[in-house]
Amino acid sequence: MGIKVSTVRVCGFRGIENAEILLGDNTILTGTNNSGKTSFLKALQVSLGNRNFLSPDDFYMRDSLLADKIVIDILIKPEDGEEFSEDWEILFTTDRIRFDQDGNAFIPLRTVVLFDPIKNSFKTEQFIQQNWPSFEAEEEFWYNQENGNSTSFHFDEVPFFYVNAQRDIIEDTKLKSSYLGKMLSKVEYSDTDVKEIEDEIDRLNQKAVNSSPILTNIKTSLKGLDSAMNSHGSGVEITPFTKKIRDLNKGMTIYYSDYEESFSMEYHGMGTRSWSSLLTLKAFINLLSKNAENEGRVFFPILAIEEPESHLHPNAQKKLYRQMDEICGQKVISTHSPYIAACAELETIRSFYKTDTLKVGSFQNLDLTQEGVRKIKRQVINSRGDIFFSKLIVFFEGETEEQALPILFEKYLGRTPVELGVDFVGVGGFEGYSPFLKFANQFNIPCVILSDADSQEIVEKVKQQHRSVYGLEPKDSKIFFLDLGNDYEKQLIVDGYQEEIKEAILSLKVYMNAKHKAAKEQSDIEETEALGNDDLYKKMTTSKTQMAPAVAEKIAASGKGIPRAVVEVFEFVRTTLKMEK
Repeated sequence: MGIKVSTVRVCGFRGIENAEILLGDNTILTGTNNSGKTSFLKALQVSLGNRNFLSPDDFYMRDSLLADKIVIDILIKPEDGEEFSEDWEILFTTDRIRFDQDGNAFIPLRTVVLFDPIKNSFKTEQFIQQNWPSFEAEEEFWYNQENGNSTSFHFDEVPFFYVNAQRDIIEDTKLKSSYLGKMLSKVEYSDTDVKEIEDEIDRLNQKAVNSSPILTNIKTSLKGLDSAMNSHGSGVEITPFTKKIRDLNKGMTIYYSDYEESFSMEYHGMGTRSWSSLLTLKAFINLLSKNAENEGRVFFPILAIEEPESHLHPNAQKKLYRQMDEICGQKVISTHSPYIAACAELETIRSFYKTDTLKVGSFQNLDLTQEGVRKIKRQVINSRGDIFFSKLIVFFEGETEEQALPILFEKYLGRTPVELGVDFVGVGGFEGYSPFLKFANQFNIPCVILSDADSQEIVEKVKQQHRSVYGLEPKDSKIFFLDLGNDYEKQLIVDGYQEEIKEAILSLKVYMNAKHKAAKEQSDIEETEALGNDDLYKKMTTSKTQMAPAVAEKIAASGKGIPRAVVEVFEFVRTTLKMEK
């Protein structure tokens, strides 16, 4: 039976004022840039790894007020069951292990960092706490409760590894402190193997020199040193290959074959080099794990991996995730990749969303039916994984809005949805909002609905789905309805966009050549001009993917403005994202 870090709390570190994050065996951190993902990984390093990187800038600041301390609490629990196994109990010692009211064992660790401005240095203290205070305690905040004795809690059997986004296998080969460098420094051979390998290297060196007139000439010329140096040894040697086995790793080069060619890793792109660096970490941890197993010791590594997808194409990202999943221990992975998020189990994902404060959402508390989970996996995770990184989501029923709204959005707000982190998501019908609303609410992503209003019954059903998630007074979500009796296409006709719809129809006409156009264009114009409202509606609804963007382009260029409900949605976006008019 193993262990796991079940909960991490961070206060006063970088952009994190106060946050609690629950961890699983694998935990995937998603969210926009500057939402706190890297800060959280570095907080783990402060507590469990080295703290050499700390600077005064790492203390949380808000409105020119600087935090006076950094507090990081970590809760360790048995992986399964109520108690630690005997081996872990021996390692941790009974002095460190606590029990809750139900008899479940845990170890509450605290790291406190203070900055001394006079000495311009940091003071770090670590504590084994007496209990695990409530995160939302009203009488006194968790980070102000002092209830333990100062003591170090570093355990070799629980090593911490931090892998940043700038990893590079080429740099790893040059650094003794890298995971690759550490493995190379541990390469050992028997005396017999050393002699056999070095004799073979000596033969290769002699053959290489004797087979080359240039090297032979250089060696002969350098023999002139013998008389000057009064040498009694073997004199000058030229060794194209490393002579001593102890020096093999100094000039080590990694080659990767592509089809029939083999190239040094230096000639490969950063994707291959970054991926290779992560795989050497996997090899290093496997080595440590085998050593621990052979020695009968417990071993549980904790890994913080930053943006493993760097420089990799989507399929490579998915494969790399599976390879990381195979590494023993507990992994916390920050990512901007919808492909990695799609590979992960829903319950492993933690979404970071930051406005004035950091909010962390997860699927753990989502009350979803099996059908709801299936819908989110199929319609969101697998096909719209970028929703994890949204700043705001606009929901609607179908295809027309999905094609048209981004065009009208850019016209109205002067910026593309991509620039602002706004996603447009169709839910597949008026009864399909509930799982998507639960997703947005649980992940703290503001959202807005632009709903059809074909009937009063549909209006009430949409309102009920929204109320069941957000209650009567929602803060970060709202519904805007089209006029009663209308869907999106009918609303355009009611609002007087017939000319724009006709222009869109004509813009989609295809002529084989100039002669065909001359013969057919005028009759197409006359035919289109004669279309009534019912005909225009039928044209838009029977060819939505073609008509919707074409009509939106014509409306955007018309100067008439856009439908009322759409304006209300966009104004909600403007207000929520605090955009200036």
